[in-house]
Amino acid sequence: MRYTAVMRDNGRVNEADQHALPTPNAGETEDSKGSRLHPRVTSFRSRRGALTDAQQKSWDRQWPLIGADVSDTPLDATAWFGRDAPLIIEIGSGTGTATAAMAKAEPHVNLIAIEVYRPGLAQLLQQVEREEIPNIRVLRGDAMDVLENMIAPESLTGVRVFFPDPWPKARHHKRRLLQAPTFSLIANRLKPGGVLHVATDHAEYAEWIEETGNAEPLLSALDWESPMTHERPVTKFEDKAHKVGSAITELIWGKIRA
Repeated sequence: MRYTAVMRDNGRVNEADQHALPTPNAGETEDSKGSRLHPRVTSFRSRRGALTDAQQKSWDRQWPLIGADVSDTPLDATAWFGRDAPLIIEIGSGTGTATAAMAKAEPHVNLIAIEVYRPGLAQLLQQVEREEIPNIRVLRGDAMDVLENMIAPESLTGVRVFFPDPWPKARHHKRRLLQAPTFSLIANRLKPGGVLHVATDHAEYAEWIEETGNAEPLLSALDWESPMTHERPVTKFEDKAHKVGSAITELIWGKIRA
């Protein structure tokens, strides 16, 4: 087999609504701020979300330091983090619970969280500030834009995609993030030996992901020591899903070494 699948005893309620298109601030439009939040048929849903006063204050302090909107400018991760270290991106970080925990568990890596939902990013910024986590940066916008325009080929040590929206209705399958072109792009951006780690709580989507990922010729079963941890914290969403008997499928591929 060309993948590693792990069925956990716990489950997770899908967090698709956390990976949703945020509403601009008053007086701000997507055109006026030059963002790229909705350039194509996307894998995320539209959803309103306002920041609390505390979140806004943390945003004002932290965003200029560790946040940026998606753009066409190639990313200089070494300059942004102030150090040269293995680079991992997380696509759809939600409220950042797993992001923060995994960053603290791997202080030797640079971790970029990509998310469109502004209140979710604000919660992550609050945690970064409160716990003084130095190795997290955040990008707000479409992850496909990040991969296509900001990430250089063979520059990533790892990519994490946890609980992407399954878009269960057949007519919506075109919106699913993990299509064949996405696997191809991720594989191109991974270094040889780099890892793609996917987790989903949706059984049919898990089969879709498995089949599509196995068909990518640059990915294979991970039969070498992984350059990143695969341990995730159990969030409140997983705990809720466990109570209703849901299961999680984890899929892990490595990029074939030359």
